Amino acid sequence: MHEVQAKSLLSRWNSMNVYRGCTHGCIYCDSRSACYQFSHRFEDIEVKVNAPDLLEQVLRSRREKCLINSGSMSDPYQPLEEELQLTRRCLELLWQYGFGAGVLTKSDLVLRDIDLLHAIHERAGAVVQLTLTCADDRLSGIIEPNVVPSSRRYEVLKAFQARHIPTVVWMDPILPFLTDNEKNVRTLLEWCADAGVYGIVTFGIGMTLREGSREYYYRALNRHFPGLARQYVEKYGDLYEVMSPQKEQLAKMVHEICEKYGIRDDPDTVLNFTHTLPERTQQLTLFDL
Repeated sequence: MHEVQAKSLLSRWNSMNVYRGCTHGCIYCDSRSACYQFSHRFEDIEVKVNAPDLLEQVLRSRREKCLINSGSMSDPYQPLEEELQLTRRCLELLWQYGFGAGVLTKSDLVLRDIDLLHAIHERAGAVVQLTLTCADDRLSGIIEPNVVPSSRRYEVLKAFQARHIPTVVWMDPILPFLTDNEKNVRTLLEWCADAGVYGIVTFGIGMTLREGSREYYYRALNRHFPGLARQYVEKYGDLYEVMSPQKEQLAKMVHEICEKYGIRDDPDTVLNFTHTLPERTQQLTLFDL
């Protein structure tokens, strides 16, 4: 890791990343793409040590409350977060100033902050988002080698369900020829239904590949699944959107199961939920004005 003094923190979409880079080692990670212009090794985590100070400056100056997300480019619960606690300090500020919080993670370290997230949800609103890609723990250990498997993330979802904190699952990416089969997707959907998730995002049943992330992915395929990278090249070439050959039937199954259990699967609806305060909070804010 290396420390930096960041000049800004929040994006125009009210999202923040207190870290840059990742050590989870997911072979499909889009954040490795050359377009993000990393000037350091991806696993050498850039730590924005002044992130809480920058956040507090913004929160102090804003009269209108909103929901602030973390995790769009880098997991807010990197292993080093256990010691540094920058994500937790930012969450404490959101609670202090009455703002809502959204986190997107693959890590069960988020359970450390369940009481804090519950307090934020009671005061303003919170949503916990987890990525689920692979129900097979053995395969998960290959494609997401340095993070807890999806079966453990399912347990995390259940823990937040018990605290009545809403959750969303990013069932994305779905890897062609690896995780794009009915058994895997159905199992993930059953977990989501049992955990009472608000919504699921799939983005078309596939993945994206571009310069930087494509080469890293293919090298991993060559190590663990000899011949599969060539299959990708022959079928997809240099396409950015790499959709599963099974996308129609899998998308149909996702929609039918979501409809059966009252889970939202329209991307616009789900993403709006992850970026918007509950109606009760908006009304209170208007009163306050």
